[in-house]
Amino acid sequence: MPKPIRYLLYVAVIALLAYNSVYFKKLDEVKAGTGAFDAAGYAKDFWAKKLMPGLPKAVELGALTAQLKTEKDKAFEQHSHALGIGNIGYFLVKGKGTVTDVSENEVSVALSVGGEGAGNVRIATEYIFGNAVRDASGAIDINAFTNSMDFNNVSAEINKLIRKKVIPPFKSNVQKGDRVAFHGAIELNRGHLQLNSIEIIPVSLQIEKP
Repeated sequence: MPKPIRYLLYVAVIALLAYNSVYFKKLDEVKAGTGAFDAAGYAKDFWAKKLMPGLPKAVELGALTAQLKTEKDKAFEQHSHALGIGNIGYFLVKGKGTVTDVSENEVSVALSVGGEGAGNVRIATEYIFGNAVRDASGAIDINAFTNSMDFNNVSAEINKLIRKKVIPPFKSNVQKGDRVAFHGAIELNRGHLQLNSIEIIPVSLQIEKP
């Protein structure tokens, strides 16, 4: 067989094998087949069906800080949630107080419940990130997720809801001297406990004008 013909046959065989081994699908068909996780939908469902109904179970922040000063381990055992063994704990808290300062990134509040020395807290109004709200309720089971990316994406979507639904109406109206009521999540480190400047990631905020 002449060399040029042999070469053409060789190319034809390779082309035929490549055609039979490679196929294409529409992008929508691929996505439908993978069953991609809807983090935004999961976060909205969690917010409406688990987080909001669970707010009455939040611990009073003033009382919590008082307990942490005398019974730290007991306070963590009774009120915190965590994904694994370690010093980090997440608490679902509530409280009331008087606004002492309003800045671009946060609102400072002097707690009015919890007795003398209940202290000041900071309500975050700009940088909403992390896993505090997702984990503080204890209502989400990490074992229900097939991978950590989906689990972390839920946190990101919850934080988006806070930035969209909770922060804007509060931030645009709050003033120094206002009385406020809040629910939110905090992160504390049992090994390096800092109670003098607790930051709250809010999930519910109300302004009570004097």
